[in-house]
Amino acid sequence: MSTSLITNIAELTTNVGSSEGDRFGTLVDAAVLLDGERIAWVGSADDAPDADEIVDSGGRAVIPGFVDSHSHLVFGGDRAAEFEARMAGQKYAAGGIRSTVAETRASSDDQLRARLRGFVDELLAQGTTTIEIKSGYGLSVADEERLVRLAAEVTPEVTFLGAHVVPADYAGRADEYVDLVTGPMLDACAPHSKWIDVFCETGAFSVEQSRRVLDAGIAKGLMPRVHASQLGPGDGVRLAVELGAASVDHGTYLTDADIAALTGSDTVLTLLPGVEFSTRQPYPDARRLIDAGVTVAIACDTNPGSSFTSSMPFCIAIAVRDMGMTPAEAVWAATAGGALALRRDDVGVIAPGARADLVLLKAPTRIHLAYRPGVPLVEQVWKDGVAVFDARGTEDHGPVAR
Repeated sequence: MSTSLITNIAELTTNVGSSEGDRFGTLVDAAVLLDGERIAWVGSADDAPDADEIVDSGGRAVIPGFVDSHSHLVFGGDRAAEFEARMAGQKYAAGGIRSTVAETRASSDDQLRARLRGFVDELLAQGTTTIEIKSGYGLSVADEERLVRLAAEVTPEVTFLGAHVVPADYAGRADEYVDLVTGPMLDACAPHSKWIDVFCETGAFSVEQSRRVLDAGIAKGLMPRVHASQLGPGDGVRLAVELGAASVDHGTYLTDADIAALTGSDTVLTLLPGVEFSTRQPYPDARRLIDAGVTVAIACDTNPGSSFTSSMPFCIAIAVRDMGMTPAEAVWAATAGGALALRRDDVGVIAPGARADLVLLKAPTRIHLAYRPGVPLVEQVWKDGVAVFDARGTEDHGPVAR
């Protein structure tokens, strides 16, 4: 097995704290040794060991591969007309999901698979090496099963989200639909899934219905995640903490009680800046959350309705400008924070034994990800020690995550 040394790194973000209160683990004039799929050594370039291949970073920055812990990548069609109407003043509501359900049901497996692979290429080109993918645009037993099955072709971080909204064919019969989700649909989807999720929100599922969905998934061996407090305040955040969910996502409208519940818990709050950008809802106050001791992640929430972006650098720029994060905090949230939201310790960090997932930037520091918004700053990407993207010529793309 050959080794590769990435050296002459001006700024290396390891996310391994070197002292009390330092969680970014920043090294200067650094190098990283890759041995197969894993990182073998990290340190000063002057002390670097020999390697079979030398990669000169040219005095640029290296960060861990982004960990996108919230996406909906398997769907048909788009909702560009809805976006245009929203920009003209129409309010966002969860009901638009049903239009994507109709187009997804009408798409073949091959059509959905080809589109999914295209999104994987987009993600890799923007530095994302680990991704979670939810179902939720099938909302029938057969369609939800194929969505999680297709997602499992590219990532092990698959989430069954049959409880996204109540489909049109169950209008007025939400409890009956929950029976379907927690019964035949869960039975069909659990073998392809790692996580169970629910949209606990007005217009989607009540806290009682959400509890039923999550309890059923946990009984099947799936781990819980929750969509909550996107459209208004509610009890979803506290339900997530009570059930030990790895992550509760959105958090656009948080109460003091929500923040108190999250503080000191193992539940990560995953913020989705692209949603507020696309829906014109207020941005969450990440500064308040971090100062309160809440563990915060950033994800893209790539979906056709409320956040049709796959760019983590774009979300980082928003988090810095509009949500009160420092550049270092935003990069941490998009890497180590996302890993915690997936209960992973082998990604989101650059340390011996971790997966060799790294991003070389066309910039001397991570600050440039926010400082130069919209500029393609990803030069090279390594996934499991293999160069999967090079801005000078794209390599063969394998699965985006393990």
